[in-house]
Amino acid sequence: MRRYGKHTDEDDIRTRPNRKGNRPRTHIRPKHEDAAGGMVLTVDRGRLTCLVEGRTIVAMKARELGRKAAVVGDRVALVGDLSGTKDTLARIVRIEERSSVLRRTADDDDPYERVVVANADQLAIVTALADPEPRPRLIDRCLVAAYDGGLTPLLVMTKSDLAPPDKLLELYGDLDIPYVVTSREELENGDAAARAREHLDGKVTAFVGHSGVGKTTLVNALVPEDRRRLTGVVNAVTGRGRHTTTSALALPLSGDGGWVVDTPGVRSFGLAHIDPSRVIHAFPDLEPGTEGCPRACSHDEQDCALDGWVAEGHADPARLYSLRRLLATRERKEGD
Repeated sequence: MRRYGKHTDEDDIRTRPNRKGNRPRTHIRPKHEDAAGGMVLTVDRGRLTCLVEGRTIVAMKARELGRKAAVVGDRVALVGDLSGTKDTLARIVRIEERSSVLRRTADDDDPYERVVVANADQLAIVTALADPEPRPRLIDRCLVAAYDGGLTPLLVMTKSDLAPPDKLLELYGDLDIPYVVTSREELENGDAAARAREHLDGKVTAFVGHSGVGKTTLVNALVPEDRRRLTGVVNAVTGRGRHTTTSALALPLSGDGGWVVDTPGVRSFGLAHIDPSRVIHAFPDLEPGTEGCPRACSHDEQDCALDGWVAEGHADPARLYSLRRLLATRERKEGD
């Protein structure tokens, strides 16, 4: 019995007629070279809202993309009806290479990683100074995810009218993280938005934080009035906020340029997907000291060369302490 591959050039092969009369199936996929470029703004039950040449387009993912999913911030190529009129549907045929990826898992034992945002320039980690109390372990985990994913961290502290920021600033001072401190009064009079915009203009910034810290309230102060989202309140008994933001959404900043991505409040931030050896890249002042480290050194073990290198005065010991505090986040629970 003769067998032929998919691409045989024999001329004596009988071709089965196509009973439907349409074009025969082929393994060659179209390149879609004329596809329009766009940006994913939000994803809802298989439908993706994209910005294409200033128009908002609803699209679905093409079958040939397989299991590869597009997320908020993705740069994509679309074909089909790109008019943006009601009840029209375009098709995403290509997801472009990502410059950065913010990922998380449900917990440290969960092997399934979730991409939260793609192509963001920085991660704004929002924490309240009181009501609810700050959770440094959650902040540490967000920092590790930012460093691992190629995002620059920004620490945003809200509700400074209820508690001073000094203690938290002291804890993260050695990491040289830019920060913004806001109060409720400043949110109302616009000072908070003006101060935050100094760090946001011209960039794509993902906002993350647990519920009730004022994340969406701050986002609303930064975006046009017609793009604002609903906000909730903190439960007086549990100290937790209610999830008013249920999906990530990219919103344009008021003014000339920049985007903010509001994400749902998180209860936990798992790091099962993180390779601890990559966190050192966020500490360029310590990286030269790793040349004498053993192979696959986690930089948090007995034979790590960083101890001797720092002891010789090449770097600030506080920086090494900060690095190892972050590396230990997978062994600590977020509420510790």
